Amino acid sequence: MNNTTPYKAPSFSLTDMDGKVHSLKEYNGSWVVLYFYPKDDTPGCTVEACGFRDIQDTLLAKRVVVLGVSRDDGASHRNFYIKHSLDFTLLSDPDHKVMDAYGVWGKKMFGQEGVLRKTFVINPAGQVVKVYGRVTPVGHAGQILADLEKLQAI
Repeated sequence: MNNTTPYKAPSFSLTDMDGKVHSLKEYNGSWVVLYFYPKDDTPGCTVEACGFRDIQDTLLAKRVVVLGVSRDDGASHRNFYIKHSLDFTLLSDPDHKVMDAYGVWGKKMFGQEGVLRKTFVINPAGQVVKVYGRVTPVGHAGQILADLEKLQAI
């Protein structure tokens, strides 16, 4: 993965909670917030997801699509989605292939491997234009919104 932006976003095809396949190429022409998180319905992941939910109308008005990715399966995503009234797509990457492509699978605390909480902003041309590493869930969605306003003004 490239650490300088912009660069071509790695392509992907992943299933959502209903088994529908979503590919990055279907979002060409739109801004995409692609965020990777460790596990459905855990405290930090819930705060992060609800933050995106709470600004979803504003994001949609700016033609921004939010996609959340974890290793959880569709049933887990469905429960998380319903329980917290989420209104954006959650994708499953059980083999962490897309996570590998984006550099979000790696060593965590105590040397265990897992999902590193990272977010990528992808412009309508399919380029990663902003990367957030070591994301703190509280306030993350608001920071993304503020940065998107700057990025869209360029």
